[in-house]
Amino acid sequence: MERPVLQEEILQSAEAVFEVMRQRVSAEDLQRIEDAFWFAAAAHDGQMRMSGQPYIVHPIAVAHIVAAELELDANPVIAAFLHDVVEDTEVTIEDIRDHFGDDVAFLVDAVTKRKKEKYQYTKQVDNFRQILDSVHYDIRALLVKLSDRLNNMRTLDSMRADKQMKIAGETDFFYAPLANRLGLYPVKSELENLSFRYRCPREFALLEEQLAKDKERTAESVRVFSEEIQRLLAEKGISVKMETRYRKPYSIWRNMKEQNVNFSHVDFKHYIRVIYEAPKEPWTEKDLSLYIYSILSGHFQERPGSISNYIDHPKDNGYQGFHVKMLNRAGVWEELHISSERMIRNARLGCIVERNEEWLERFKGVLQDMAMHLGDLDFMEGVSSSLYNEDIIAYTPKGQGVILPKGATALDFAYEIHTDIAERAKYARINGILSPLKTELHRGDCVEIGVADDVCPQKRWLEYVTTYKAKKHIAAYLKHKGEPLYSRCQHCRPLPGDEVIGFRDSKGHITVHSRHCSEAVKLASENGDSIVELDFLPDPQHLFPAMIRIIAIDRYHLLRDIIDCIVERRKLSLSKLCTQTEDQIVNCDIHFYVHSAEEFRQTISDIASIPSVDEVKDLNAE
Repeated sequence: MERPVLQEEILQSAEAVFEVMRQRVSAEDLQRIEDAFWFAAAAHDGQMRMSGQPYIVHPIAVAHIVAAELELDANPVIAAFLHDVVEDTEVTIEDIRDHFGDDVAFLVDAVTKRKKEKYQYTKQVDNFRQILDSVHYDIRALLVKLSDRLNNMRTLDSMRADKQMKIAGETDFFYAPLANRLGLYPVKSELENLSFRYRCPREFALLEEQLAKDKERTAESVRVFSEEIQRLLAEKGISVKMETRYRKPYSIWRNMKEQNVNFSHVDFKHYIRVIYEAPKEPWTEKDLSLYIYSILSGHFQERPGSISNYIDHPKDNGYQGFHVKMLNRAGVWEELHISSERMIRNARLGCIVERNEEWLERFKGVLQDMAMHLGDLDFMEGVSSSLYNEDIIAYTPKGQGVILPKGATALDFAYEIHTDIAERAKYARINGILSPLKTELHRGDCVEIGVADDVCPQKRWLEYVTTYKAKKHIAAYLKHKGEPLYSRCQHCRPLPGDEVIGFRDSKGHITVHSRHCSEAVKLASENGDSIVELDFLPDPQHLFPAMIRIIAIDRYHLLRDIIDCIVERRKLSLSKLCTQTEDQIVNCDIHFYVHSAEEFRQTISDIASIPSVDEVKDLNAE
């Protein structure tokens, strides 16, 4: 094909890719990479992106991610340049094979969406299944696809709001979990935060502002603490590099939801890395990590029970490091990550470095297990629980190990043991303690399931489980029940005035979700065409249930002041009030009715200003 005339800026971007690869490939492979660029430029000639730029800027950007950020070799970079030519131009896979060989043709084919007259599930879900199938042959195809998605997310500004929600939903529910399982932490983190930014722009901007203020507030104490660590270790002949890593808005938001706290009550909004060079023999990385720990714990107060040893027991995505919390001179607990330069590089590149056949086979096994148990269950539900969550291991009383995703419950455990046991499950004994079936399990728990013949699966069990296997069997047992035409999601319980999105099912029923709702993200990732933009506005005649928890220091007339704030000042109706006082600390749960999200926020603000009230928690989305 004839080479098109390109702008100087585009040529410079392509040259940046060539320069990166020039350092590590042969002259022959470098020529193949340049040929792939010009092949793609000719194939896409005349095509434009939504931003108005020539289309070729996208393949160049994807190739740069593959080359510079993931440090892959020649063929994945070539495939990155060519990844859209079969889907968007007249070029065929056979053309790719003729010009660039079988390996490049395989990679391009693996990331090319199949066009079908009828999809087995939906267009999006069938595409995800195709992407995951490629790992049975070569994990590089996943890396090219992740690079493609990362660039799409970095350039999402030009899309319509509904398209942004669709693409962001796919990203949060599929691509970020995939990056997590592959050990690509920087990619996972960036995808999560870009998705959050486009799904919930108002919330994202607020957290960015709060994080900036927190960084400014803590900068001096962090600097002093880091310099003291560096000095102490230098005195022992250990040279280290100190890095302060500030957590991103999505990480903070997730902690706020998991812990049910506001921003000011989230601990450890940053952590400090203590990075050392590879130790000289006979020292090992573990030896040096423990030596550094012993030096620091001799000078700083250590938080009891705060050690996490990921050197001996790496996370399933391969992450290693030695974590501990220590008290800085300002009287604040700091989270320290003691790591070698090798561990830091592995945390960035994940599966690309030091991944053995055992790890790859285990990852393939996860995907095969998903396919085996798919049936009529939501495919994306399996992706979320299998890829995103870290694994834990729990044991039967006979010592049989059961691997489950983090957050799994005793009922999930029962379904992993045997369906017959699970369908008659009545209670659990966890480490000998009588516990409800919905109790969350932790690594190393010993679990015994108590059964009874008069027990059968209940609809509420769907709220007790997290694994797709358990949900599949429970859903199969229960009869489907109809729902009203228009309703709020019972998971996130949005209020009028919230940032919301709607989803229409096959019967025309519309469910309203908050834009940060995990269920909404799942639906957007699976069937984005069902998204409905709508205005969920306050109606003076319509009230919605709301729930809060108040934590306060006890005093005379405290409860009267709280009730007056809701009933007299806001003219709202109470439906339930539960209060408990222990050692002068009051915990008070209140259920009441509001007209809008703004009225709810104002009520929380009013209560928070009452003397002796320390915190007001939003329980709506629990």
